[in-house]
Amino acid sequence: MSRFAFLRLPVAMYRAFPCAYHPERIEDEEYIAIVSPLLAEPGIRKLGDFVQHSDITLLMHVRAVSWMTYTFCKTLGWDHVAAARAGILHDYVTYDWHVPDPSHRLHGFRHPGFAVKNSREITELSALEENMIRRHMWPLTVIPPKYKEAWALTLVDKVIATRETLRKYQKH
Repeated sequence: MSRFAFLRLPVAMYRAFPCAYHPERIEDEEYIAIVSPLLAEPGIRKLGDFVQHSDITLLMHVRAVSWMTYTFCKTLGWDHVAAARAGILHDYVTYDWHVPDPSHRLHGFRHPGFAVKNSREITELSALEENMIRRHMWPLTVIPPKYKEAWALTLVDKVIATRETLRKYQKH
């Protein structure tokens, strides 16, 4: 990787963004091969039943985060396979956190641990993938991410979540 690869990042992210909420437009066969086994899991498909931010479902959110984190990491020559997988799994919780329920309290602090537990039930996780999932809510998680790919996921998730939350204030 060139030491100037970061200069390609804005263009790569700009080109990738239109596909973030339209997975049918993604033509990257490597990405599709990486995430397809996870997307075939019934628990992951069920994420489409839960709203994440505004009118965006949890499944739409994790797909967008996965695709954008994959693009970010691949452009920089980082572990884009772990990025794609952790992006799909980072919010793998089996409840609607908007529903008032005592078990949903402190969702922002607790859900990364739930996502790791649920992810382990459907696939093996590398140390990198586990760190990416467990630390993506930093600074709420207090302990920061350990790996550069985990920082990328954390950043992308914040940008995507902010965009999704602000959607309801946009003029249509």
